[in-house]
Amino acid sequence: MAYKVTLIPGDGIGPEVTLAARKCVEATGVAIEWDEVLAGSDALKATGELLPKSVLDSVKKNKVALKGPIITPIGEGFRSVNVAIRQALNLYACVRPAKTYPGVKSNYRDIDLVLIRENSEDLYAGIEFQEGLKETQELISKIESLGNNKIRPDSGISIKPISKFASQRIVKFAFEYALKHNRKKVTAVHKANIMKFTDGLFLKAAREVALEYEGRVKFEEAIVDNMSMQLVQKPHNYDVLVLPNLYGDILSDLCAGLVGGLGIAPGANIGDGMAVFEAVHGSAPKYKGLNKVNPTAMILSSALMLDYLNEKEAALRLENAVKEVISEGISLTYDFKTSPNDPQAVGTQEMAAAIIKKLKKV
Repeated sequence: MAYKVTLIPGDGIGPEVTLAARKCVEATGVAIEWDEVLAGSDALKATGELLPKSVLDSVKKNKVALKGPIITPIGEGFRSVNVAIRQALNLYACVRPAKTYPGVKSNYRDIDLVLIRENSEDLYAGIEFQEGLKETQELISKIESLGNNKIRPDSGISIKPISKFASQRIVKFAFEYALKHNRKKVTAVHKANIMKFTDGLFLKAAREVALEYEGRVKFEEAIVDNMSMQLVQKPHNYDVLVLPNLYGDILSDLCAGLVGGLGIAPGANIGDGMAVFEAVHGSAPKYKGLNKVNPTAMILSSALMLDYLNEKEAALRLENAVKEVISEGISLTYDFKTSPNDPQAVGTQEMAAAIIKKLKKV
């Protein structure tokens, strides 16, 4: 019986890389019945909404989605379709592997990290107050009345909620992920030395949960600024990282940089019985329709999806096919090449075709 999966092509290069991933998934032989829905700029044109209710309804029904990148307006307007999807579906765990593949330009070898980011809270909860509004002035006055904090009257305010419940939930998810994927260590990343009542609560929750896994998975903790340095100097010392929302977003890009960039960085957003899989990179609208961009991140995201569906053999075959194509160094997009103008660089769909060819040889 076919799995029913919601397919969200996305904006910019989204439809191209999503098509490449879809072809690769189908080439594994796993039967998928795709339910294609629109979100983002195309949905806005068609329905007047960036995130129509039909998109969320489809994911709720099918429980699994493969999503292309969607444009996020900067500084104004709709906060983020990506964040809205995660919050609406309670996809509280963001999973972002960072793995080196031979043939990818990188200063490192043999990195195999997994970053797990709490998705529901922190500064990305969207509790913001705009500079100059009456409500903001009232909030500033209230904060000043409760303590010795002085806030400039022309400030915008963002509030950072961190709960014991969500902190325990994400740390438990990280430990369970480590056990399921034969990982040896979980590192909780924080700034509890400064933010004692938010990051401090996250760290306290992490320590409590870690006690339940003592003897099975090693636990350690690290301050986020020091972790940034350690990842650059000694990335092989780390295995699974678990972080609050903002730090997770920032350090996941750092980890992608360690292994060659966002072009090979897959991602998953997982909740209780529901998941959305997507590349970490953005929609790169200037490359739209050029059949030029690297589809690897989206294809590896679809491999994560297959693993989630318990099609582990197909997931491994797909990842190995990607690895083979990259290591051969022939059917690769321009960003893999020494020069971006290399005439031997292939297009998005041609690289996907090479991966499919490897799959069919198995």
